[in-house]
Amino acid sequence: MSKRYDVREIQQFASEMFQRAGLAAVRADVMAKVFLQADLLGFTTHGLNRVASNLEWLLNGQSRRDGEPFVLADRGNCFNWDADFLPGPWVLTRAIDHALERVPEHGVVTATIRRSQHIACLAAYLPPIVEAGYVAILTCSTPAENTVSPQGSRDPLFSANPLAFAAPAGDYPLLFDISMSVTAGGYVARAQREGGKMPQPCLKDSEGNISDDPAAFKNGGSILPVGGADHGYKGAALSAMLEVLSMALGGYGRADAAAKGDDEANSVFLQIIDPQAFGPRADFLRQAVALCDLWENSRGDGDSPVRVPGQRAWAMREKQLREGVELYPSIMQDLEPWSEKLGVAMPQPLNS
Repeated sequence: MSKRYDVREIQQFASEMFQRAGLAAVRADVMAKVFLQADLLGFTTHGLNRVASNLEWLLNGQSRRDGEPFVLADRGNCFNWDADFLPGPWVLTRAIDHALERVPEHGVVTATIRRSQHIACLAAYLPPIVEAGYVAILTCSTPAENTVSPQGSRDPLFSANPLAFAAPAGDYPLLFDISMSVTAGGYVARAQREGGKMPQPCLKDSEGNISDDPAAFKNGGSILPVGGADHGYKGAALSAMLEVLSMALGGYGRADAAAKGDDEANSVFLQIIDPQAFGPRADFLRQAVALCDLWENSRGDGDSPVRVPGQRAWAMREKQLREGVELYPSIMQDLEPWSEKLGVAMPQPLNS
């Protein structure tokens, strides 16, 4: 059974480990909050699951502990930063703060970031934006990563590019964080670690054979784009769009030889939209709420109710904030050696 932990205690635990790894307390708190937010929303592969790798990057120098991003361009309503391997959750949170300060004046603020260390779960950044009444579009790509093959090709080309979106819509926001591949790399890695298969044949081995065996991916294979073997041209097109928004607008990516050595560093595209820049907020909410209500109340195919993106994640977040966060079993197993190494006591679960 998965164990639940007090939200404040688990966030403080992660923050203290980041501080022992060399981050200032303010930055460590931001990192811990972002990773925890992912687990609160139910994104278990990219939340506290990524703390260990980020600690490793800080200690071995792959992540820059201090300093600010370099401003490459800034027109007020849009800006481009070079993070130079600052920790992803911290630098993206800083970019969001800047955008939120500017959006009341500009209505729409767009930002790109190059060479950010891995930013983990995109959905984790959305709650403060949507709670402020704004619409958010967030995506990223990884110039050094080739894991997703285009339709009709056996060669991996794209990274597993995610797209996250959030909009206010009544009792819960319309919110999603989806990969442009059939599955995310984190789930492939988890299946291989646990000796299991994928839920469906979503991988392609190096010879072009479709497979549900994670070993096919590890041995020079690829993940299928959204749409799978039959309609993967749709996911490949979307992957290309997201790489243009993040890499091309940011001015750094696959065309640069240096990018091949950037490991998991991300290129990021962020856009925050104030609905009131286009008309009364009430008009926007009326349309957004109507859409979600129609979706939620549509007839289901079976016994399960129709689920609107964001409905379950938001309810899970509220429940876990009240009752404690439920962590995937392997997360604390992976963090225990770091707890011993850094001298930070492990938090005790609320349930035995």
